[in-house]
Amino acid sequence: MRARWMLLWLSLALVAGCGGEPASMAPPGAGQAGAGMLVRPPAKTVRCVLSIPNPRGAALARTRLQRDIARYLAGRPGRIVYGALDLVTGVRIGQGEHQNDMITASGAKVDILAALLHRRDAGLSENERDLAERMITESDNKAADALWSRVGGGGAMSSFYRDIGLRETTPGPSVYWGGTKTSPADRIRLMHVLVKGGNGLTRADRRTVLELMERVQQDQAWGVSAAARPGDRVALKNGWTPRPFIQNTWAVTSYGRIAGPGRDLLLSVQTDHQPGEGTGIETIEGVAQMIGTRLDGLAPTTTRPCPTNPML
Repeated sequence: MRARWMLLWLSLALVAGCGGEPASMAPPGAGQAGAGMLVRPPAKTVRCVLSIPNPRGAALARTRLQRDIARYLAGRPGRIVYGALDLVTGVRIGQGEHQNDMITASGAKVDILAALLHRRDAGLSENERDLAERMITESDNKAADALWSRVGGGGAMSSFYRDIGLRETTPGPSVYWGGTKTSPADRIRLMHVLVKGGNGLTRADRRTVLELMERVQQDQAWGVSAAARPGDRVALKNGWTPRPFIQNTWAVTSYGRIAGPGRDLLLSVQTDHQPGEGTGIETIEGVAQMIGTRLDGLAPTTTRPCPTNPML
């Protein structure tokens, strides 16, 4: 009971300010108080309420959102999986988030840069910084080829994935970094490392990657950015590639971070067997918009008056 009251008082929200207003100087000759005397206006009444999490309401809202997304995806072509985690509220939702045979295409370029920084105590050379910028902001494939080679290819990438805890990601074969396979859950794990740290990446390393992801050129800024509200910051990387040997379909992916007041959302949506790039983008943005619009409602609260004599 003691711990409960302490938790309640920590979440205390005062609807009105406490106490009265500052004393004011009455003008000369103002009533019986006499000229120049301090007169205090009546103190405002304070109404104290507690804001308390509503787990039942949260579970219901999450179930409804996941149901609505599932209905939306049922009418879309191809395979579609997604995962989302809000670092502010801890809310997590997804569908097929551990499906780990979805290729990343250019989404693997963030992995390449993170792996290179992970193994370089002295940071990047000037040439490597230029390659990294072109690889992330412009999605330059030749820059990715060069840095994939400098990292050490698939073998080195496998070690990197183990080191940072990505158990559902497999590097592409030989020089084909775009064939890297992953899951939405692992994309979120990667973003979590970049945002929160740990696993051998320094703060400077993480800032380097995230700042480049925030500067992706405008024509490549589609995808999970559809979850953003006006003023939110978006860091993302997208991937898209035709797959001529799989019925001439496309794989289209998007993952990243959407941060702003009251939220820090990590989101990944991956698709394949798409009839075209545009269809994949439309599906990803449909999912992202639904999550972004309804995210605040996934952590509802209830209010009640403060106890008059809390036992602390």
